[in-house]
Amino acid sequence: MKKTGVSRRSVIQSVLGVAGMSTMVLPKTSYSASPGHFADYSKVKITKLETFLVKPRWVFLKIHTDVGVYGLGEPLLEGRALTIQTAIKEVEPYLIGKDPRHIVHHWQAIYRHAFYRGGPILTSALSGIDHALWDIKGKLLNVPVYELLGGPTRDRVRIYGRASNAEDIKKRKAEGYTVIKTGVAHKNPANIVENPQFIKYAVDNFASLREAGGPDMDIAIDFHGNISPQTAKVLIKQLEPFQPMFVEEPCQAQNVDVMADIARGTHLPIAAGERIFTKWGFRELLEKKAVSIVQPDLCHAGGITEGRIIAGMAEAYYVPIAPHNPMGPISLAVGLHLAASVPNFLVQEQVSLGDGYIKNPFKLQSDGTVMIPKGPGLGVELDEALMKDKIGHDWKNPEVYNALDGSVVDW
Repeated sequence: MKKTGVSRRSVIQSVLGVAGMSTMVLPKTSYSASPGHFADYSKVKITKLETFLVKPRWVFLKIHTDVGVYGLGEPLLEGRALTIQTAIKEVEPYLIGKDPRHIVHHWQAIYRHAFYRGGPILTSALSGIDHALWDIKGKLLNVPVYELLGGPTRDRVRIYGRASNAEDIKKRKAEGYTVIKTGVAHKNPANIVENPQFIKYAVDNFASLREAGGPDMDIAIDFHGNISPQTAKVLIKQLEPFQPMFVEEPCQAQNVDVMADIARGTHLPIAAGERIFTKWGFRELLEKKAVSIVQPDLCHAGGITEGRIIAGMAEAYYVPIAPHNPMGPISLAVGLHLAASVPNFLVQEQVSLGDGYIKNPFKLQSDGTVMIPKGPGLGVELDEALMKDKIGHDWKNPEVYNALDGSVVDW
């Protein structure tokens, strides 16, 4: 080769624009500037945590910083809103003055410095905090959260609606939904061992949904943990000809071996996880093959940080993730970012696309999906003017009793 007299060092210096300089000046931190904002974010501190109750039963969280950027989260525990507000208040002294970008470090500190680890109160409070910290970090870097998790694996997310009868499912189909979830139809709460009349009523209702929805509609059925294992096995067997997309919480999730026994007795997919917390809870579900679909609630299970880990664990078992979400639009945004960043996503639950709560609500597309958010952070902004009449609630869990003897039953 012909010698050009140009050294490798001089080429590098020329490209970097530092030829002739004895040292290269680099930013002190990768956070020293946010693209498009030209603000100095080399030092950011949390200044305040603010929670407020939102109808119908939600809790919204704002984490404020000293640079004017705040993050949104949904630290909900249904029926325990005041308890969650107190839990957030107890965590606040730890977070004040801290850098909000150290998300995993804060997750570990809040979780592990609690001597009694886990449980719905701690992990629900931690989940909402985690949402808000990811929102702040994305806003500071001017990118959507899923970009921080490796970039999008999809550009849209399939969501499902609800139907309890044939008329409902026709309406949902006309609206564009391709997935529906229903419950177990009943006249009275299920007894531990049920008779053929109870089973027939529930199965006939599901059969009417299948007929109205057609073979191209995916229809899941939620047992809601209020069907006993003794009845669940019989009911699942009778539902098999109508091919539900999945059977959700066929029994209470506190005894994973019982759920695994039910799963072994059917070819239908079994889904669960809304009442399971952290990677440690989902480890048992997966190892014992109790489910073939996991449903972590990202407002309870540990937020985005833990949800990404749970999804990765599930992938190793060829199990998809279908996040549970009967909550608000912040929670939906969180689920969309997780769905956008993992390969093994199945479908996203939702009850609100954000109308009346956020600016630029999510829109159901004609193919039964919503597009992934494009804005920085979680990509949602509260519409506080529209929310004025939705602040405050005293929602309580239903109290359900057996019609015959007044004994307590699951709702």
